[in-house]
Amino acid sequence: MHIDIDKDLCIGAGQCALAAPDVFTQDDDGYSTLLPGREDAAGAPMVREAARACPVGAISVKETTG
Repeated sequence: MHIDIDKDLCIGAGQCALAAPDVFTQDDDGYSTLLPGREDAAGAPMVREAARACPVGAISVKETTG
């Protein structure tokens, strides 16, 4: 699975970091970003909840093939 954060949509609400603090954080400008090494953490229990909690839908979690 793959996590994508649309930086153009993100408003820095921080709901993702609250829902899945082991995967998401906020950068120096307050926008959502993945913690280093967590790019493959889409299977973490709260990642889908973090995506749902985003008020602007900036986070997507997708199946990858390969």
